[in-house]
Amino acid sequence: MIAAMTLPTWMRGALFATAAMNLMAAVGFLPTARALRAVAGMPEGEHPLYLATVSMFVLLFGLGYLWTAATGRADRLFIAIAAVGKLSFFGLLVWFWAAGALPFRAPLAGSGDLVFGLLFAKWLFTPRAIASARSST
Repeated sequence: MIAAMTLPTWMRGALFATAAMNLMAAVGFLPTARALRAVAGMPEGEHPLYLATVSMFVLLFGLGYLWTAATGRADRLFIAIAAVGKLSFFGLLVWFWAAGALPFRAPLAGSGDLVFGLLFAKWLFTPRAIASARSST
């Protein structure tokens, strides 16, 4: 079993902040939040089921960030998935903006995901996190 690692204060702050961001974004992806998505430059969904599914996953990750920040302990796998997910979402926004399918405000609205993804990656590659991962295998 891989033990969870104690988090430094800056990482707990980042997790609390991204939890709040995810909780707000979950509301923005609800099928009824058309105006919020328009402000962020996000396209309309084809079917409410897909928007509700995205909202649910964003909410679940937000709750995971909140729990991790509140307990002050994190599993490296969760943080790695979080980092890849946030960087991938930002990458998709940039990709679709570059292709002309989204306005510039979409990647701008998603820039928080870039920041948090980089912070999570930074934590994953700190000497303490690397040493802990090696000692638990």
